[in-house]
Amino acid sequence: MRRRKSKKSREMNAELNITAFMNLMVVLVPFLLITAVFSQVSILKINLPAGASDVKTPEKPPKALEVVIRQNYFDVQERNTGLLKRIKKIDNQYDFTLLNTFLQQVKSHPEFSIDTGVTLLMEMDTEYDVLVQTMDAVRLIVLEERELDEQGNVIQGELFPNISMGDAPVALVTTGETKSSEVRK
Repeated sequence: MRRRKSKKSREMNAELNITAFMNLMVVLVPFLLITAVFSQVSILKINLPAGASDVKTPEKPPKALEVVIRQNYFDVQERNTGLLKRIKKIDNQYDFTLLNTFLQQVKSHPEFSIDTGVTLLMEMDTEYDVLVQTMDAVRLIVLEERELDEQGNVIQGELFPNISMGDAPVALVTTGETKSSEVRK
């Protein structure tokens, strides 16, 4: 004996209920728009160090300025002669103004007056914001009084716009300080 299926069971009323999905979208879209980070992207050209080569080096190597970013201080040094100045943190903040002021003094020295390159050497745990602020302090002259051009833009001078980056050498710890062969003031 065969059973007959009723007409009701064959016809299904398939209605799509998207109310829950719409509620989710009403909440999710404004949340994502509010939390989105709107940032201005700028491009800064940097020079990476060249690899090892078979080129013979001159007897007297050229002057090369380096800024080493350490956890508690900056070291401004000349690659061949050693440390020029150590700029320690003040109130647990890097002193970018003092770094900029000292680099202006270095730039006024005849040995570095035509030099446009500097190498930033940083430790592995250096924050990105510290790196960017250091690059700004090294590249541009920060004036106490801002001079404006005809359009109202701030006029800025250049210190060392050609920036190379690398890893800082390992600090030799002796009583919390880095050992240096020579410190000049």
